[in-house]
Amino acid sequence: MKEVLLGTVALVALTASASAADLAARPYIKEPPMVTRIYDWSGFYIGIDGGGGSAHQCWDVVNAGGLVFAPPLAMGCNNATGGTAGGQIGYRWQIANSVFGLEAQGNWADFKGSNANLAFAGVKDESKIDAFGLFTGQVGYAWNNVLLYVKGGAAVARDKYRVFDFASGLTIDNGSETRWGGTVGAGLEFGFAPNWSVGIEYDHLFMGHRNVDFFFSPAVVGVPAGARAGTARIGQDVDIGLVRVNYRWGDAVARY
Repeated sequence: MKEVLLGTVALVALTASASAADLAARPYIKEPPMVTRIYDWSGFYIGIDGGGGSAHQCWDVVNAGGLVFAPPLAMGCNNATGGTAGGQIGYRWQIANSVFGLEAQGNWADFKGSNANLAFAGVKDESKIDAFGLFTGQVGYAWNNVLLYVKGGAAVARDKYRVFDFASGLTIDNGSETRWGGTVGAGLEFGFAPNWSVGIEYDHLFMGHRNVDFFFSPAVVGVPAGARAGTARIGQDVDIGLVRVNYRWGDAVARY
């Protein structure tokens, strides 16, 4: 009996060994390559913005009431401050980490300020910007979904001015203009979702000096309404801070 049991055990062992030898070797399966997700800033985008600004404006009288002032006589300076809201549209190209772009921006504004007139007692000068636009090129550097950029180009602003009586507040004369100048700025933008980004931006507008004609208000008794009152030379620089949200068309994330 003992011999039969030993023979059976030996037979089972040989059968198992032969079966193991007949099995093919386990195939080697190559792991799929790693996929790196890289944010791509290329494409058309559109967005909205909002913030505030300050326009520093200085007035000099060139002529008034038929009198010519040479050199122009200083009337004083003011800071026209307030809020702004608007939108932008543009296109960006990304090459490696470098980003290039073109953008057009248009904003409503309510930058307003006044000062006591230093040349004529009893009156104040008021400056107001009610709209501006920027047409700029951009150069930036991207760290994946974070973009730091600088911009520069042309700026345009819609300005309104008035001289009013300090005691009554009645307008004596007023003027307006559409003024062109230059702008430089910088921004930091963060891609927080596919095709969406949020950022902050600072812009400085160099609007130079311009001669602005003023015309009498109907409130001035004894003077034809709309008659020319004089000319002031007005210098202007504007500082603007904005928060921006953009939506971009195209693939926001590229795979390499």
